[in-house]
Amino acid sequence: MEKLDKYIINKIFTVPYFDKMIYENSVPESFIKCVKRYVKLESATVGEAVSEIYHFMDCEYRNEYFYKNTVLNQLLIKKHDLYNTAALTELPIGDSKADFIMINGRGVVYEIKTDLDNLLRLENQIRDYYKVFNYVYVVVGNKQLSHVKEFLKGQKVGIYELTSNGKLICRKTAFCNRDNLSYDTMFQVLRKAEFESILLKHFHKLPVVNSFQYYRECQKWLRRINITTLQKDVMECLKARTLLFVEDKLEENVPYELRFYAYFSKKVRSDYQKIDTFWNSRMGG
Repeated sequence: MEKLDKYIINKIFTVPYFDKMIYENSVPESFIKCVKRYVKLESATVGEAVSEIYHFMDCEYRNEYFYKNTVLNQLLIKKHDLYNTAALTELPIGDSKADFIMINGRGVVYEIKTDLDNLLRLENQIRDYYKVFNYVYVVVGNKQLSHVKEFLKGQKVGIYELTSNGKLICRKTAFCNRDNLSYDTMFQVLRKAEFESILLKHFHKLPVVNSFQYYRECQKWLRRINITTLQKDVMECLKARTLLFVEDKLEENVPYELRFYAYFSKKVRSDYQKIDTFWNSRMGG
């Protein structure tokens, strides 16, 4: 596949790109170019075009969006309770960004390594994730599986394989690792309102200092909380960021290909009618 083709597909299958298409009710030239390249349907709806491109990705070019959407559909929706489990994506942790996180009673990081990726940063990424979370899985395709198995030998990190037929299969179970929890890193992932809520819960007050000293003083106070207790509080804060309501019915109202987009778009929330209108509109407008 040409480099340009990869660039267009990667550009289209992002939250900002779909936001623009859906909320500006426009079909960009780059999307039309991609459709002409991969879609054989005449007078296709936008949804049919997206489905065709997604099918091509499945067969030929499983990029990060494809992996994330598969994790959301097969693990979050099918294996967990969508309305008691929250997911996050691209959460900065230390010097890394976690590809996909699910939080229920515990938090689990899913680091994606597609067949298009290398493993150069994996060791540092895992080290960062264990500063906040106890469970880490690496999600790989068959091409990376043997390398990752060897790389993770003797470690508590688990492995999921995205097989050629599109199934996510657990090849190695992750075990709990609490040895690397870090007060500083947990503080960094929290928003101001979140760490203040934790301080109020434990101390019933907040530091009274000037604004220059405030963050440092809050960080000091957090260090007085048992680190395992703090981690539970952090999980509750992160879970509250994205947890859906039962009446949202995302899995019933959103096409399979766009569920990752619908879940993480700040514009959509639960306005799935917009997606439906977009999905069924004709390419010509």
